[in-house]
Amino acid sequence: MITHLKGKLVEKNPTYAIVECNGVGYFLNISLNTYSQIPDAELVTLYTQLIVREDAHTLYGFTTILEREIFKLLISVSGIGPSIARTMLSSLSTEEIQRALATDNVAVIQSVKGIGVKTAQKVIIELKDKIVKTYDMQDSSLIEDNSIKQEALSALEVLGFVKRQAEKVVTSILKESPDANVEKLIKLALKKL
Repeated sequence: MITHLKGKLVEKNPTYAIVECNGVGYFLNISLNTYSQIPDAELVTLYTQLIVREDAHTLYGFTTILEREIFKLLISVSGIGPSIARTMLSSLSTEEIQRALATDNVAVIQSVKGIGVKTAQKVIIELKDKIVKTYDMQDSSLIEDNSIKQEALSALEVLGFVKRQAEKVVTSILKESPDANVEKLIKLALKKL
């Protein structure tokens, strides 16, 4: 099993990187997050995951061990293959994936191209406990954040806004100011809706 590669960066592309180690060039499939974090320096270290299939041996590269571990968790769910896991890691940061899984946020997982409602629910059901335990996420803070969001969403619904549209706005506001209380969240959302 190849666990990491340390060598000369030969080529860097949004979907792949080529790293030369002792005269051998390794083709690594990468996410957009990894692409943006790979330094333009000559010497790089990438953590890897080898996927062996009947017709191919495919190597995936990551700049952090955390991203590789989340990739492994995602592909452990049936229905999520390496390409969808890579798309998910390209669309969302590792922190966003962890938070979405820990807070049962189906909408965030479903926002990834290629993932429907049932698959998103399945991913959350299978990985929620692993994410919370493995990455020492505090349940109380996650529940608090989720309840603030839910309270703001129900208030916006009562005011006549479409839930899906309101949820997108509230989620973007929470990314910008994660410490916002319900009142501030509703006021900011009203300005954007």
